[in-house]
Amino acid sequence: MVRVSELGELAGEQLQAYRLVNSKFPPIALFDDVADASEFEVLYQIQALTNPRLQNELGRIELIPRGEIPFGIPGCSYATAPFTHVNPAGSRFSDGSFGVLYLAASMETALAEVRHHQNQYWSKVQDFNYERFVFRGLSCTFVDEAMRDAASTPMTDPIYDPSDYTHAHPLGKAIKNAGCPGLRYNSVRMHGSYCWALMTPRPVSSILQTAHYEMIWNGQITSVNKLSVA
Repeated sequence: MVRVSELGELAGEQLQAYRLVNSKFPPIALFDDVADASEFEVLYQIQALTNPRLQNELGRIELIPRGEIPFGIPGCSYATAPFTHVNPAGSRFSDGSFGVLYLAASMETALAEVRHHQNQYWSKVQDFNYERFVFRGLSCTFVDEAMRDAASTPMTDPIYDPSDYTHAHPLGKAIKNAGCPGLRYNSVRMHGSYCWALMTPRPVSSILQTAHYEMIWNGQITSVNKLSVA
């Protein structure tokens, strides 16, 4: 098993990376409407009295300490949402008990990753013949200081298994428990490219919308099209 201590530490370069979010999920306004944690607490308490949908919008806010939320940055809600709306089924580096902000080195890599997971998910739904999914493209600026680097780990290592995350889960848990802000690793869906798994949104300085993309499902994802520029 790959150990955290065996992985090199990244130096602290400012980077730009990309991700996609389904357009049916709007940004969480409350995260973007305040400048710091104290303002958030006041507005949260006020809105909790009048907005019955607030808990659904924010997700499980208890999963992330207030001090880790990058209030005041452009796109704070995009940076924070993966840590409050956690997929209980987990992901490559999470067993479902905590959130991870996944980023890709290019939009092409992000599209390849999402296309794979959409195919995996919808192929399990019986008699699902046609659908059109629309995603927001996001551009994220962050600093990789103190993140660990698994990019030199060979693709034959079990952490890169295409579908079995049994060995990747303990590494993700160890990264998080060690207080490391994230992990760089090789993209499994686009060989030669990188991805990042951020364990906290703290390193993020901005996340901006770029363009919309559609994926057409016809028994599988048959086409991916860029729709517009923001």
